[in-house]
Formats: sequence, C-alpha cells, structure tokens
Amino acid sequence: MSPILKKKLSLPYIVIIATVTAIITFSITHFIGSKKEADLLEKAAVNNACSYSIKRMDGYKFVKPLMFVDEPCEGDGLMVTKQEINTIIENYKAYKGVVGASVYLRNYGTNEWMAVNDEEKYEPGSLFKVPIMITYLRMNEISPGVLDKEIVFNQHFAIDKNVAFKSKGIVFGKSYKVRELLRYMIQYSDNNATVLLNNNMNSDVLLKLFRDLGLEKPEIHSSHYYFTAKQYSLFMRTLYNAAYLSIDDSEFATELLSKCEFEDGIKNGIPDNVLIAHKFGEAGTPIEMQLHESAIVYLKNKPYLLTVMTKGRDNKTLSQLIGEISSVTYKNMLSL
Repeated sequence: MSPILKKKLSLPYIVIIATVTAIITFSITHFIGSKKEADLLEKAAVNNACSYSIKRMDGYKFVKPLMFVDEPCEGDGLMVTKQEINTIIENYKAYKGVVGASVYLRNYGTNEWMAVNDEEKYEPGSLFKVPIMITYLRMNEISPGVLDKEIVFNQHFAIDKNVAFKSKGIVFGKSYKVRELLRYMIQYSDNNATVLLNNNMNSDVLLKLFRDLGLEKPEIHSSHYYFTAKQYSLFMRTLYNAAYLSIDDSEFATELLSKCEFEDGIKNGIPDNVLIAHKFGEAGTPIEMQLHESAIVYLKNKPYLLTVMTKGRDNKTLSQLIGEISSVTYKNMLSL
C-alpha cells in the first residue's frame, strides 16, 4: 500500500472531501430533477396545445348535442401522406399550370387529420349544393312534408356558368317534388334544380346551419362565398357523424352523394369496388378555373374523408391532380 494512503487523514481533508462530494451529488440530483421537470413541462405544454376541442350545438333549452370532437394538432400517422401530396401539388404548379391546391384528410379509424395549404380559400361552386341539401332535410325535420312539396319548373333561369361536366337536368314545364329536385341537384349537379330549391328555401335554416358549424354567415344573394378545404369538410363530417340531421336523414343524404356521377377526380384514384359518397364543384373564371371535390371513402374498416380544392388553367389538369392525390391517399390509408 502506498505510504500516502497509510497516513491518517486529517480533519480538514475529511471536511473538504465531504463538501466536494456533497456538491457533486447535489449538482447531479438537481440536473436530473430539472430535466425531469423540463420534460414534464414540455409534455404538459404539448398536451395543452393539442388537447381535444369539443363542438356542441346551441339553441336548445336542456341539451347541447355533440357535433365534433377534434384534436387541434395534425396526426403523426398522416405526415407521410401529407409530404407526398405536397410533392404532387408542387410538381403540378411547376410544370402543369396549376395555381394552387389545398387538401383536408381525416382518418375516421383514428380521428387523425391533416391539411395542406389550408389558409387558401376557394369559391365552392356546386359544392354549395351539399349545405342546401342539408338545409332542406332540416326543414323537413322541422315541418314534415317539405320533401313531398311540388315545385313547377316554369321559368328559365340566367345561370352564368360555363359548366365543363354536364349530366341530366330537369325538364322545363314539369312539376317535381323536392326530394326529386334534391336528387337532380346532387346526383347530376343540375343547376336549374338548384335554383328552384334556392328560390323556395327557408334561408333562416341555412344561416343557422352555418352558425352551428361556426362558419361565416353567407350572404344569400351574393355571387361569392369562400371556404378553406378544412371548413368545407365540416358539411361532410356532419353527415357522416349524423351530428346535425337525424340518422335516417343523414343516411338519405350520403346515399344521394354516393350516386354522384362525377368520375374524373377522387373516384378515378381508387378501385371501382370501393364505395364513396362525394360531391364536386366548378368555379372561377375561364382564365383561372377552379375544380373541387369532397368525398367520404368507405375503405373496408378504414373510412376516411378527403377534400381537394384546386385552381388552374384547365379543368382536365385539375381533375388529374385530384385523381393523383386520391390515389396516393388511398394507397397510404390502405397500408396504415
């Protein structure tokens, strides 16, 4: 043994060693404790920022029906899809004349969601026919018999639209029940049926729908109104959740949407045997066209909602963009 170690340590040395040891022990303990506290604070901040928000319907004396339960933060499980969609959009903007595109996706299996370019707003065009349908079904719930009311198509309407995707329409001089007009409006996107319904609609019920969803009140006679993809998706979410209309009426509405004849967008990106309930809309000008589509895709036990809103030089390119976004989304949702 070393002679130094054989020497008896004096009291001052013992005090110094004990003091240094205590300081080191305190520093290590304090560091670990501070790190744990910092981690907890960070976790609490994230949880607070991304805590669930609950949307309930007002206007009743004793109840507040539940409409939506949302997490403000985007879902980690959809980030790969978001990145791929962003790449597709940027390629179309760089090489194919697309001016802008926005996407909202919600996975109903996990309640996760994500959005691309959600600050951008668009004119909905025929997408507005969905809130009109919801309004009429709500009117019928308030005053049963509305859907069986007959309306005569006896006036030509000046519809200032260059429609690229045409289908069947109502016949001048004939009388139609409201439920038939709803079918022409949704399944065939007929604008004459839409104008007839607009002219006989209770606008207060429409305004309450927007108020209940937390959306800006539309000016009924204005030719312009704007949505983000996320905002518009509220109408489709309302139907899927049966959160605003009765279950039977929500089922009726989504069944009508499942018969929409537009096949050049979201439907073009998924297999034919996959059921979807969807609506498309055209807007914009001949210089800058807009084409949008929103769909509930019933993928086995993984249903999801996809809304795509686009701007560009021609509808053919925009429909191809929607189809490509749909295809990537479908493949990723299938693999989750």
